[in-house]
Amino acid sequence: MEPEYTNAGDGYAADIVSIREAQARIKPFARKTPVFTSDTLDSVVGRKLYFKCECFQKGGAFKFRGACNAVFSLDDAQATKGVVTHSSGNHAAALSLAAKLRGIPAYVVVPRNAPKCKLANVKRYGGQVIFSEPTMQSREDTANKVMRDTGAVLIPSSNDGRIISGQGTICLELLEQVSQIDTLIVPICGGGMASGVALAAKAINRAIRIFAAEPLGANDAFLSKKNGRITKLSEVDTVADGLGAFLGDHTWPIVRDLVEDIIVVDDKEIIQAMKLCYEILKVAVEPSGAIGLAALLSDSFKNNAAYSDCKHVGIVLSGGNVDLGVLWNSFHK
Repeated sequence: MEPEYTNAGDGYAADIVSIREAQARIKPFARKTPVFTSDTLDSVVGRKLYFKCECFQKGGAFKFRGACNAVFSLDDAQATKGVVTHSSGNHAAALSLAAKLRGIPAYVVVPRNAPKCKLANVKRYGGQVIFSEPTMQSREDTANKVMRDTGAVLIPSSNDGRIISGQGTICLELLEQVSQIDTLIVPICGGGMASGVALAAKAINRAIRIFAAEPLGANDAFLSKKNGRITKLSEVDTVADGLGAFLGDHTWPIVRDLVEDIIVVDDKEIIQAMKLCYEILKVAVEPSGAIGLAALLSDSFKNNAAYSDCKHVGIVLSGGNVDLGVLWNSFHK
């Protein structure tokens, strides 16, 4: 067996060493999530699929891994004053839960239009909610004010080495559970999970192919890859509310170098994938969580001869925090 490639000399914000350290750090707190398979879906796509069910993670999404790693990485002096973030949902809840486990305050800046179910999670885990306007500028300005007022440590949702390392533990677990995987498909937003998974996968097996899935109405990562630089959108419009953030200076280089392609799908394809998760896998996923399956089922992936050798595909079902009222309406559009 080949030795692990450490990534350490590549100048990235994380590497396989920091990811393994994160795995040890969060082990007492995070769940080892199951991998589901489906002969029915395998027959539909003509490949063997392995669904990493991060919707069963604490907090209902993969975000707990990164948040937990970040919170428990702080020294006692830093931790005493608490942590702050701005997030529309899953990271906010994850950070609130991680802070609660460490017994420190969590200040969470949430846009006023955040899904009610995700806001309820923040409150359930003891996060102190501060509302902002639904723009990135307002979110950042409000979080900066909280930092000045409280001395709390900012924990970004994606663009942070501690977060990237925590999310990379998904891949360590999955490859321990299913060693024959040759391809991984993950959702992409700020790029924390895509970066962590790519770093871990390439360190363990350089031949593993990494793809990221993105909504058409929030296709900044696709455009960034196309343009060769971080490209942001003036607005996003997608049913996948968890995929509205943009790549940062820590996540972009990893996505640029290690993610082979960004597969873009529209909202109808995402909703159809959600239905398959509900009907066949019997798993409740949010739109962001189903996008990996949507990408695999898309014509751009299925009909691409270059991907014909992707036989054993791992798909991360990233979260299950869905507003059921919105879900019901989306199914009937």
